[in-house]
Amino acid sequence: MRKKFVKYELDSDHLPPLTQRQKAELEALKALPDGEIDYSDIPPLTDDFWKHAVRNPFYRPTKASTTVRLDADVLRWLKSKGKGYQTRINAILREAMLKELDQG
Repeated sequence: MRKKFVKYELDSDHLPPLTQRQKAELEALKALPDGEIDYSDIPPLTDDFWKHAVRNPFYRPTKASTTVRLDADVLRWLKSKGKGYQTRINAILREAMLKELDQG
């Protein structure tokens, strides 16, 4: 059975207005001192947690079709590794992107 997915895009610059109930909840939280906030359902994040943390394993970025001009020898090298050269290009670019973001 194939599942249908619904994709929503949120424009953070044009959010829908809060309801009166939502505003009241936020005001009640804002009035609470930090010591009275119940964190019992949130486990503490220890160093051990961060050692085993992984980026969101459920994240599946949407693909965009584009045209890229590559040097012929680079393309030949990518294709020489077998099927999936576009996936390899994406993996190489993602690795470079994440490395740059981590250094930022």
